[in-house]
Amino acid sequence: MSSLQYNEYYHQRTGLTVGVKRQLFSRQSPWQRVEVFETDSWGNLLTIDGMVMLSEKDEFVYHEMLTHVGLFTHPEPGNILIIGGGDGGTAREVMKHPSVQRVDLVEIDETVVEASRQFLPEVGDFDNPKLNLIIGDGLDYVKATSRRYDVIIVDGSDPVGPAEGLFSREFYLNCHSILTGSGILVAQTESPWVSSYHDGMHQLYQTLTNLFRHAHLYLCYIPLYPSGMWSMMIASREEDPLDPSVIQRAETGLSSLGELHYYTPDVHKAAFALPGFVNRIITGGGSETQPPSRLSRCREE
Repeated sequence: MSSLQYNEYYHQRTGLTVGVKRQLFSRQSPWQRVEVFETDSWGNLLTIDGMVMLSEKDEFVYHEMLTHVGLFTHPEPGNILIIGGGDGGTAREVMKHPSVQRVDLVEIDETVVEASRQFLPEVGDFDNPKLNLIIGDGLDYVKATSRRYDVIIVDGSDPVGPAEGLFSREFYLNCHSILTGSGILVAQTESPWVSSYHDGMHQLYQTLTNLFRHAHLYLCYIPLYPSGMWSMMIASREEDPLDPSVIQRAETGLSSLGELHYYTPDVHKAAFALPGFVNRIITGGGSETQPPSRLSRCREE
């Protein structure tokens, strides 16, 4: 009896294998290949250009950690900008905060939104009146907008294709210019175990350190991402995410969000405790290795 496997390789022949029951969606958009698979263990799986974006069973880790660390650091987040995040998961978590009034979600590829709404309906909250979905280029948006934001969340895919510019200094300069006086920026910043991303992590940390009063890298653990260990960075004009007042705000405010599955005030604090090798990546410089192609395929065996 034949079986399908989804394989993603992040270094030569080393990578991830997931059992697949069937392919639910596949389309080449003007920007990228968007696919959804029904898996045997992880629910439905969204991939872009052969890279795992999320599965139904572990997406909460990424979306909760990308969102709540920053929103609890800000004393009163009202207006939020999300760059990328067309699956809707980050916006879903943002809109749980009672103080949030408006969320602008700028996604370059409408196909991602369409696939997610159809095959990952529990991930997004697209009908929430707080959400303003904009199909467009986030790089252009942060250059041109006259709006100001309390929190900007960069929920991009890996630094290839249309997401490559989301790791540039120019982009973060433009983000900095549209933040309010107490503004906060959060971005996903890849896996410390994939050496080809070290240079980018180091350069982005240096950029944020130069632009903001506070800049930190923190970690979470996502089973279907390369190596399982994933990094994110937070930068703030005023608030330190490790200040006791922030932890107190998380402790008192958590009950208003409903049930979460990963983020807690203790996890918030612990996420900033970095292994030595991770700290050296961001403070001492990265490797010179060029990023490999993260390739995948489904094959019958």
